[in-house]
Amino acid sequence: MRILITGVTGQVGAALLARLPSLGTIVPADRTTLDLAKLDAITDTLDRLAPDLIINPAGYTAVDKAEDETELAARVNSNAPGIVASWAATHAVPFIHFSTDYVYDGHGERAWREDDQVCPLSNYGNSKLAGENAIRASGGACLIVRTSWVYAAQGKNFLSTVVRLARERKELRIVADQIGAPTSAALIADAIFGMVAEGRDCLRDRCVQANGLVHLAAKGETSWHGFACAIVAGLKHRGMRFAVRDIVPIGTDEYPTRAKRPRNSRLEMTRLKTVFGIDPPHWQTALEPELDRLTQTQNGDGDAISGGLITHLEAEKES
Repeated sequence: MRILITGVTGQVGAALLARLPSLGTIVPADRTTLDLAKLDAITDTLDRLAPDLIINPAGYTAVDKAEDETELAARVNSNAPGIVASWAATHAVPFIHFSTDYVYDGHGERAWREDDQVCPLSNYGNSKLAGENAIRASGGACLIVRTSWVYAAQGKNFLSTVVRLARERKELRIVADQIGAPTSAALIADAIFGMVAEGRDCLRDRCVQANGLVHLAAKGETSWHGFACAIVAGLKHRGMRFAVRDIVPIGTDEYPTRAKRPRNSRLEMTRLKTVFGIDPPHWQTALEPELDRLTQTQNGDGDAISGGLITHLEAEKES
C-alpha cells in the first residue's frame, strides 16, 4: 500500500512519517512535492504519486493571519482538500483529513459531539469547516478527524515556547479560561496507525460507520495555564533548570487577539472507541514521553514572543 502523507515538516505529519512505515510504502509530501496552495497542480501531482491511501495533516493554521489572508486560508483549507477528496473518490482511494475544534463556537462546558451544531468564531474555523463540507461532497471513502491543542517535543509550539520563556523569565501569564485536552502528535499518529492497520477495506467500512467524522484527542481536560504548569513541573523533575517562579493564570479578555478562540474545546470521543476501537491515553500520560524527548534533545526553542505575555495563541504552527 502506498500511503501519501502531506505536511511532513509539521508536527502531525512528522509523527505519521515515523509511525506508519510498517504499513506500506510511505510517500512523504512537503510543499515542494504537493503545494496545497497551488490548486491547478494538485490533480496532476496525485496522478503522478498514485497513492492507495491519502492522509492530510497539512493546512493553513495561522489563526490570526487568516482574519486578513482569507483567500489563502480558503485555498489551502477549503479548496485544496476538496480537490484531493474528489481525486480520491474517483480513484477509490480512502482519504483521512485533519480538522479542528475551531469549527465549534466554544460555548458551554459539555464535550462536543461529532453531530453537534458547528459555528466557527474565526476565518480559520470557517475555512476548516468549508474544507470538511467539500470533502463530504466528494462522495468518497473519507474520514475527517477533528483534533485539538496539538503539540510535540520537536518544532515550534506551545510546549517549546513555554520551555524557552520559563528559562528566560521569572513570571509567565497564561490563559486559564480556555479548556481542552493537550494532544501530542505521537498520540495522533498511534491512533491513525490503529485505523489503517487492518487495511483499506476495513478503513472504508469504518469511515461509513463513523459517518465520515470522528473526534481524536487525549483524555481529560485542562486549561492552557494547567498545561504550562504541568510542562514546567515535569521538566523540573527531569532536572531542567528554569528562571520562572510564578505562572499566573489570566482570562482570555486580558489578552485580546485578532481572531476569537473557542473557550470550550472539549471533544467527546465515544465514536472513536465504538467504531475504531481506539481509547486514547490521558493528556498527562501522553505528555510524559514528549517531556522525555525534549529533555534528551534539549530542544527548547520556541516562537518569538512580544510584550511579556504568553498564551497558546503565540505558538501556532502548521500541524
